[in-house]
Amino acid sequence: EVQLVESGGGLVQPGDSLRLSCAASGFTFGHYDMNWVRQAPGDWPEWVAGIKSGGNSTYYADSVKGRFTISRDSAKSTLYLQMNSLKPEDTAMYYCSTTTYGVGYRGQGTQVTVSS
Repeated sequence: EVQLVESGGGLVQPGDSLRLSCAASGFTFGHYDMNWVRQAPGDWPEWVAGIKSGGNSTYYADSVKGRFTISRDSAKSTLYLQMNSLKPEDTAMYYCSTTTYGVGYRGQGTQVTVSS
């Protein structure tokens, strides 16, 4: 059974940093591309960042480029999202996601709130 468990969210002030983690199990983590997606209340989900299975290629939404860094540790089956210079508009539930054998999965999410 594929499981994705996010952690690391919280309430921070503008300009602060957070590091999100996503512990993966139930599939061969190193073989699959991974993504971070976020969703604010009342909004559609927004893709934030992606990383290829080998970890050597990363991709970012324009809204986070230069502030967020996605990475992965295949030995720990864990995905990360380092978020710097956080803005109020980054407030959302953050999910890690993947697709295996044509089926999409995401975790339960971790809440990030950026407010002064």
